Amino acid sequence: TTSECHVARTHNATGFADFGVPPLNYYSIPLLTGITIACTMLFPVGVAGNVMTILVVSKYRDMRTTTNLYLCSMAVSDLLIFLCMPLDLYRMWRYRPWRFGAVLCKLFQFVSESSTYSTILSITALSVERYLAICFPLRAKALVTKRRVRALILILWTVSLVSAGPVFIMVGVERDGAGDTRECTMTHYAVESGLMGAMVWLNSVFFFMPVFCLTVLYSLIGRRLWQRDRETGISSRVAHRDKSNRQTIKMLVVVVLAFVLCWLPFHVGRYVHFRSLDAPSPLLSVLSEYCNLVSVVLFYLSAAINPILYNTMSWKYRGAAARLFGLADSQPPRGRTASSVKGDGSNGWTESTVSF
Repeated sequence: TTSECHVARTHNATGFADFGVPPLNYYSIPLLTGITIACTMLFPVGVAGNVMTILVVSKYRDMRTTTNLYLCSMAVSDLLIFLCMPLDLYRMWRYRPWRFGAVLCKLFQFVSESSTYSTILSITALSVERYLAICFPLRAKALVTKRRVRALILILWTVSLVSAGPVFIMVGVERDGAGDTRECTMTHYAVESGLMGAMVWLNSVFFFMPVFCLTVLYSLIGRRLWQRDRETGISSRVAHRDKSNRQTIKMLVVVVLAFVLCWLPFHVGRYVHFRSLDAPSPLLSVLSEYCNLVSVVLFYLSAAINPILYNTMSWKYRGAAARLFGLADSQPPRGRTASSVKGDGSNGWTESTVSF
């Protein structure tokens, strides 16, 4: 699973392996300290940012657009990931003995896994919506409504929870061979039955297939916007909409790139790890270890960075956040958000392009 692969065992780094004594942690103390400091700094930023995103979308009607509903769903996923951080860090510092019971061992890794699936599915669904809105605006007007988006988000969460369900079988409190000490780890059944291998493939599909789809979608969107730039005689309303579309697409491309870059070391490290199992090599083992180290920090960075990107790239998000903290007028500026309060009418779907 995601959490299990993040903390692949590297016992030799602890210095205890030479004495035949199982170590209490995965990495050396200086490395663990660095990881913990980085994650601890990300925790308040990620929790505060994602809570603010949820509050902004839920509290202000002009922010409840279809695009923002997806971003709110992603904020919920990221917030759940951060709630699992304390147990993840504890398990890196002291993976044995596990003192919190089998239920919590399974649950926190299930939540982390399903939240990760939900994030990538939400990014993909949001990108499909933007593709329809830009390349097929009339069809998008009929298809993309808030009610349908809410239903789709519910379906995406259901798919994510079901896909992560095998974690309850794969992970458990096992006894190690040396000291008969209980630890939260992969079960023997998962390894021997091939379930672990199946989940590894599923995890890869949930990453590489959406990345491929996102690459195709944004290439088509970019080509369409470029073609419109070359057209003459378009109305001022269409020109304004295209300008808004380009701003939103820029932000979404940055969000997607941040997600891909944050997750790529994890998949590279896992690939190197499995190659090292087939053909043991000190170089591959060291490379796998450092990929795992980097991926732990990037895993939580990916859950913290989105609100920062929204605040940096979106004037409307900054304005809504200012209203939330009482730093600006509680009413949205007139003229630029009027269409969003009409619901799913004629302009409701186009407003989502300038929502964040």
